[in-house]
Amino acid sequence: MAFARATGKHRRPSRLTRKGATIAGVAALTTSGVVGTLSAPAMAAESTAADDTGINQAVSVGDTLADRIDAQAAAQQEAAEEAAAKKKAEERAEAARKAEAKRKAEAKAKKEREAKERAAREAERKRLNSYTAPVEGSYVSTGYQTGGALWSSGSHSGVDFHAASGTAVHAVGSGTVVEAGWGGAYGNNIVIKMNDGTYTQYGHLSSLGVTVGQSVTPGEQIGLSGSTGNSTGPHLHFEARTSPEYGSDIDPVAYLRSHGVNV
Repeated sequence: MAFARATGKHRRPSRLTRKGATIAGVAALTTSGVVGTLSAPAMAAESTAADDTGINQAVSVGDTLADRIDAQAAAQQEAAEEAAAKKKAEERAEAARKAEAKRKAEAKAKKEREAKERAAREAERKRLNSYTAPVEGSYVSTGYQTGGALWSSGSHSGVDFHAASGTAVHAVGSGTVVEAGWGGAYGNNIVIKMNDGTYTQYGHLSSLGVTVGQSVTPGEQIGLSGSTGNSTGPHLHFEARTSPEYGSDIDPVAYLRSHGVNV
């Protein structure tokens, strides 16, 4: 026959029930940490030491990281300063290069300009010392010392250059006009004292383009050809002399040729 256990508030718990309660209490204490509190001092000290070591390590790591950040910032600043200094140095070098190139270009231009000026002066000097024919593209139609009744001396004291009336007549070289006007048998004539001390004469002109005392240069137009004075037709009578006076004539063709003129 089976017996049922009596129930009620005054009933004493059985041994099995008490044992189970004890076990449950120990578990609860363990879970709440009481057992940990009641542990041996060595364990507590060990735990504290471990916690301290962890804090120290955290501080050490933090300091190292900050140092690294500072060092990196300093390196970046130094690199930026070096880059800026390098850029400035390059800019100065480029400016110096450009300045030197400009100086050389200006010196070259000056040298070339001076060379051109010297060449121009030399060309002008040569031109002023050169001689030319009195009528461009003409030829001698009557030679020097040709005889005949046309000339009072019995011979031709100069040469005649073929030229239609109004043809330009040029000074054969540099000199100063010492006569410009009517010259009797020479008609309208011009006499020029050349820079080498000789004299040249241009006769039978239809018009005069210079005055006494005027300086002339080689090839400068001084008048127009014609047939004034003792003349049989338009032409230019040209003489070369050692003095301004009649009778000091020299061979005009030889005179021109001695100065490089091809006649």
